[in-house]
Amino acid sequence: MRIATLEYQGARRVGRISTDGQQIELLDIEARRGALDLIEASAAGAPMPVVAGRVALADVRLLAPLPRPRRNLFCVGRNYHAHAKELRDSVFKDNAPEAWPIVFTKVPETVVGPGDVVRLPGAHISEQIDYEAELTIVIGRGGRNIARADALSHVWGYTIVNDVTARDVQMRHAQWDLGKSFDSFCPMGPWIVTADELDGRDTRVMCWVNGELRQDARTTDLIFDIPTLIETCSRGITLHPGDLIATGTAAGVGMGMKPPRWLKHGDVVRIQIDGLGVIENRFVAEGA
Repeated sequence: MRIATLEYQGARRVGRISTDGQQIELLDIEARRGALDLIEASAAGAPMPVVAGRVALADVRLLAPLPRPRRNLFCVGRNYHAHAKELRDSVFKDNAPEAWPIVFTKVPETVVGPGDVVRLPGAHISEQIDYEAELTIVIGRGGRNIARADALSHVWGYTIVNDVTARDVQMRHAQWDLGKSFDSFCPMGPWIVTADELDGRDTRVMCWVNGELRQDARTTDLIFDIPTLIETCSRGITLHPGDLIATGTAAGVGMGMKPPRWLKHGDVVRIQIDGLGVIENRFVAEGA
């Protein structure tokens, strides 16, 4: 299934995308928290809500499937072999990515929709804004100390995020949360594809900036695979239905180029993940 959160006739709804991709079946369920109520109900064993109507996909505005996550997103840094290699000569050169996953968070307020504007801060705050295309796990059945062998049974589905990053702020504070957590720095969508229809362990992740292909990799290049990430994030920490784990980005980020190429006003970043879909966001200077 493809489950979307949308705005239709001024109201927020949750719906299921039709097989042909032309319609959305509106589900009879509370939509205040987007798809979160559906995920929680599903994790508790409830049946799929009844269909309350059908509308054309062209007539709705897609929102982030989880417009305001229940808490910070778990995010994984430098988790593709090729990406770790491209940053080997950067400020990250003293860190061995194969030892343990690098895990940080983004605050819920970063989340915007799959076609929304991303706001660039003023130059006095950051001049080094970067993109990061990422496959993101949506937890279904919660748990703590989840064993790697059982981890995939806790996955409800997958979505796309752009882990937008202020690199200078990220480096300045050593801890990454501030440079990752500016308002609008987490475009998400276009929907959630359930785990029975997508194998996140082997899919293609691509990213274009103004039509130029920058990132192109398969998730088979992950240093720490999806079960390992779930096991790691649940060690001593209870994961809940709807929790999000962004699995890291591929080689081709702006920071890795020589010289680095930062995002600027008017740039358009398009991310596509096979089996999931596309998000596309325009970056706009604050106040423009």
